[in-house]
Amino acid sequence: MTDPWVALEPGADPAERVRVLRRAHETFAVAGTVPSPVRSVVADSWRRSARAGVGPEGTANVELTDGDLGVYRAQHPLARVMPLIRELMGTFAADGEHLLAVCDAQGRLLWVEGHPATRRKAGRMNFVPGARWAESAVGTNAPGTAVAVDRPVQVFAAEHFIRRVQPWTCAAAPVHDPRTGRVLGAVDITGGNGLAHPHSLGFVQAVARAAESQLALLAPEQKSVDGPELSALGRDEAQLCVDGRKMRLSRRHSEIMVLLARHPEGLTGDELLCALYEDESVPPVTLRAELARLRRLLGPGLLASRPYRLILPVESDVAIVERRLEGGAVTGAATAYTGPLLPGSQAPAVVRLRARLADGLRTALIARRDPDLLADWAHAPWGEDDLDVWRALAAIRPTAPVRSRLTALESELAAPGPWSRGTGR
Repeated sequence: MTDPWVALEPGADPAERVRVLRRAHETFAVAGTVPSPVRSVVADSWRRSARAGVGPEGTANVELTDGDLGVYRAQHPLARVMPLIRELMGTFAADGEHLLAVCDAQGRLLWVEGHPATRRKAGRMNFVPGARWAESAVGTNAPGTAVAVDRPVQVFAAEHFIRRVQPWTCAAAPVHDPRTGRVLGAVDITGGNGLAHPHSLGFVQAVARAAESQLALLAPEQKSVDGPELSALGRDEAQLCVDGRKMRLSRRHSEIMVLLARHPEGLTGDELLCALYEDESVPPVTLRAELARLRRLLGPGLLASRPYRLILPVESDVAIVERRLEGGAVTGAATAYTGPLLPGSQAPAVVRLRARLADGLRTALIARRDPDLLADWAHAPWGEDDLDVWRALAAIRPTAPVRSRLTALESELAAPGPWSRGTGR
C-alpha cells in the first residue's frame, strides 16, 4: 500500500480484497494471529479490540436516548459546527446513499443523518444516535478507531472487527478543540464499498479541519480587554496595536518589543544588549537611545525601566502559536503561524526564538501526519526547501508533483547542511 491509512487503492479488486480480509479475520478469530495482507492500523486495532473483550458477534449498545440524548448533544461543543458539517457532507451523503455521522470523544454517536434507506439498514446494527461505537465497545470501525488513534482512518468491509458490520465501509477523522488540542469527537462517512477510495478519507479530513477552523472563529483567542497586541510573524517590521492605534515599528524596536513581551518580569540593560547585538562592543548608550525613541513612540504608561519592562501585558502572535502548540492544537498553531518571526532580524535572541518556534511547529506537523497541513507548510515560502516536511508529505501523499519536488530537493541538498531543515527562511 502506498498509503497505509487508505483501505483500498484505485485499481484494486474490491471483491478479491474482501475475500482476503475475511480469511484473515477468521484466522485472527481462531488463532489470534494477523496475516500479512492486513494493514498495520487494522491489525493493531484488532488486537486492541480482542484485549478489550470485544467478540466478532457483538453489537453496539445504545447508551443515550430521547431527552438524555437531546440534552447531551445540545451541550456538546460539536453542536456549534453541525450546520457546517451538514452543509459540507449532507448532499454527498444523501446523493451517494451514504450516512454522515458525528461521535463524541468516547465514540458515542451524536448525529447519524443521510439517505433514509441506508439509515434504516444501519439501524439494524444499532448505528444510530446515542449508540456507543468506541473501539473498546464494538471493535475496529472508522469513528471509534479514529478517536482511539487520533488519526483519520478508513475501514473497509471485513476490516471491521464485528461480522455484522463487515458489509459496510467508512472513513472518519478526529475533530480537535482548536485551543487545547483535546479530541472532541470525529466526523464519519459510512456506506458501501464505493467509499473505499482515498478521496473519501481526504474528504472527511477536510471536513474535520473546516470544523476546527469554525470552532476557532466561534471561540476566539482570549485577550486582555483593549490590551496591546503585537504582530511579528512573517514581517520584518512588527505592528503594534494600542488603544486602536496601529504603529509600524522599526526593526530594532520590533526586536525590543518581541523580547519584552516574552519577559514580563523585565530585562536589564546588559541582558538586552546581549539579546539584541551580535557585536559585544556596542555601547550601552546606543541601546538607551533606542529605548528613549521607543518610549516616545509608545507614549506614557507602557515602557518602564530598571529593569526595562512593559507595564501592560502585551499579547503577541508568537505567544498564541506557542500556547496552541503546548496544548496540542496543531491545526490552530499552523493557522496562527503566518511566517518566521522577524525574518530579517539578526538579533541573537530573536534568531534563537525564530528557529525554536519554527522547529516546534514543523516537528508537530510531521508528527501529526496531516497531508493538508504538511502541504500548506511545504508550499509556503518558508517551507519550500524543507526536506523533512517534503519527505513526510511524500510518505502519505505520494503524488507525481510531490515526488518530483522531493527528488529535486534531495538532489540539491545531497550534502547535509543548515538549509535541509528549512527553519531560517
